[in-house]
Amino acid sequence: MQPSGLIIRAMTTPSTIAIDKLLPATFTAPGLSEAGFLELCAQFPDAMVEYTSDGTVIVMPPTDPESGERVVEVTTQLNNWRKRIGRGEVSGPDTGFRFRDGSRMSPDAAWYDEARWREAKKTLKPRQRFPVFAPDFVIEVRSPDDGIGRLREKMEEYIANGVKLAWLIDRMERSVTIYRSGQKPQTIDNPETVPGEGPVEGFALTPYRIFD
Repeated sequence: MQPSGLIIRAMTTPSTIAIDKLLPATFTAPGLSEAGFLELCAQFPDAMVEYTSDGTVIVMPPTDPESGERVVEVTTQLNNWRKRIGRGEVSGPDTGFRFRDGSRMSPDAAWYDEARWREAKKTLKPRQRFPVFAPDFVIEVRSPDDGIGRLREKMEEYIANGVKLAWLIDRMERSVTIYRSGQKPQTIDNPETVPGEGPVEGFALTPYRIFD
């Protein structure tokens, strides 16, 4: 996401500034611990908080109802497929993942193998909630407030951190861009369906409700 509001370049304690009145906002907090990140999230219960590998905190306001409805459509289609095949787990935008480069991101939709997740949880130390773990497949849906440049960077970051397949749905441009490890992104304009591959082979997204 590309915040266009307040930018704070300091280790200022967020609670000393009414950032919730100035969203979207970014500020730097290098070396933020898990406890510090969770405490920060608690200060913005109605916002989405992400953390980049360079120590930048991104706080985004709630999305609009139409964008939210489109994300629900994506997660519903993905979860219906999961139920049909009887394996894997599906999460939505309220789920955060801790990646190996130190970033914490919340894709709009994700599918991951449950056996991999169980193994990752074994690495947790006492009082830790998030193991280092990359879902196998993620989807991001561009909303009117999302800058396409930051979203493209985010998709590349997913792949660099071990996500095997990532889709960026740009409903304004009516396109889906597919990201794969070691390959250039592939953009499909106005597709009727988008077939899954690799970890989600057999899944097919019907994007017309997302575009419209």
